[in-house]
Amino acid sequence: MAPSAKAESGLASYYGGRGHKGEMTCAHRTRPFGAMVTVTYAGHSIRCRVNDRGPFVRGRVIDVSVSAARALGMMRSGVVHVSVE
Repeated sequence: MAPSAKAESGLASYYGGRGHKGEMTCAHRTRPFGAMVTVTYAGHSIRCRVNDRGPFVRGRVIDVSVSAARALGMMRSGVVHVSVE
């Protein structure tokens, strides 16, 4: 993790996203494109690559791809509270 990157927590949702089908990617407002972030929810952690900007819904800190959402186990809930590092 880069020294300037800080851990944050908040709401996450999933989206169709940009990128190749099946990739674990995400949209974040400020992290640089290509940065790898660790997203944790309910004891599951995944690493995904920032390849888009967003989310544009107030109160959300990250949007993850469908593949990442499946790996996190958040498909049923849709919007969940996560930790992002």
